[in-house]
Amino acid sequence: MDRPNILILYTDQQRWDAVGCNGNAEIKTPNLDKMARGGLNFDRFFVQNPVCMPSRVSFLSGQYPSQLKITHMGVPVPENLPTLPHLLRNYGYTSANIGKLHFLPHACRDHREVHPAYGFDHLEISDEPGCYEDAYRAWVRRKAPGELDKISCGLPPATAIWQKALGFRDGIKHPEVREPRTAAFPSRSDLTHTAFVAEQTIEFIRRCRAGPFLCIAGFYSPHSPWVAPQEFLDLYDPTRLSVPKFPDDVNAKRGERFSDAALQRIKQGYYAMITEVDHHVGRILACLDEEGLADDTIVLFTSDHGEYLGEFLRFGKGFPGEDCISRVPLLLRWPKGITRPGETIRHIVEAVDVVPTLLDWAGIPIPAYIQGVPLPASNDDDARTKASALLESTQGKSLRMDRCRYIVRENGREELYDLTRELGEYSNVASDPSYAAALSEARGEMVRRLVQVERPMPRIWPY
Repeated sequence: MDRPNILILYTDQQRWDAVGCNGNAEIKTPNLDKMARGGLNFDRFFVQNPVCMPSRVSFLSGQYPSQLKITHMGVPVPENLPTLPHLLRNYGYTSANIGKLHFLPHACRDHREVHPAYGFDHLEISDEPGCYEDAYRAWVRRKAPGELDKISCGLPPATAIWQKALGFRDGIKHPEVREPRTAAFPSRSDLTHTAFVAEQTIEFIRRCRAGPFLCIAGFYSPHSPWVAPQEFLDLYDPTRLSVPKFPDDVNAKRGERFSDAALQRIKQGYYAMITEVDHHVGRILACLDEEGLADDTIVLFTSDHGEYLGEFLRFGKGFPGEDCISRVPLLLRWPKGITRPGETIRHIVEAVDVVPTLLDWAGIPIPAYIQGVPLPASNDDDARTKASALLESTQGKSLRMDRCRYIVRENGREELYDLTRELGEYSNVASDPSYAAALSEARGEMVRRLVQVERPMPRIWPY
């Protein structure tokens, strides 16, 4: 059988509502909106961890973070862990990851060394823009060596400590890291990290057009700091952008850091980075058309987690994984395989469900250890629905149900949030007697999910 190519467009830190097709009238994402009209848009898609590394390895392995024993940052992914490229290899796939992968801690290593393959045939790893001597910096050095001092987003604090301890100097000028901040990319627009990922993805597609191939385009955007080419920043007047609503008690604590003007400026940079990604997604999709591969390629767009953008008086991401963090876009396009394009799927689905879906669509057996299930193909597909989405962290566990979020922290504290109420995620109602039945139901669902996801080592005989 002819198996489809698989192209995963994977951003970093993009909220569910940061795309036009999910009801955002402020943001400009014409290519992603077009992709949604030609495929499936999963309206309630939730990741399994609120930070990068655990979320990414869970997504690409089809297993929950607790099963992988990776529930926080800084844990190197074991090189023998079976992930999507391993599962496709026996069926003739050539696999690549371009840009961000983040399977290794990146602040304390020399990025010139050969990266573990993790099942991929082709790797061009760059986990942060311009911070390290990696594939992105090598690409810029080849294209425009005089621009190397302009492409860094700033050294992560842990990297600066590591470099000082080892006496390592890379000869690159790094801007001072001051977050949150929005700024114009100080070099040419064709030299951004997003442009690098797009250009090398296009090159891989053209080189491997005979297929089948798996290609993951790992965009760093819209991760902070919010730096984008000026032409994308100019698309957004910050004074016209909306700001979050806050309960009165939270509103009184905002201060200058979370003022309307500060939040609007941050949103301008965040949206500009997403629109830049959208522009390059358009280039990649055009390449599929030019090569005659569009009908035979599953294209998936998603992100590893969201961004607070000032909600809850926070920036970045983290536990307990409120909707702005755990709920991310999921768009799927496959002209040859999707029978009802343009449908928005309302069922709760999880990131662990993507690997079994791709295997199912490619006609490949799903291993027994995979904890996700194939995604529903339509709103009528009730056989593959879930009552909840599970998020796991070293700090506790969070359950997103249809109408509420239930949280158990590592100290045993329970929280319940009524998502049917305006600003309901700000008010813990676990101790409210009128929610006793809802709390009991959430506890039962949490216990059921934890039993359900348990996977023992495989046995080879009854005893």
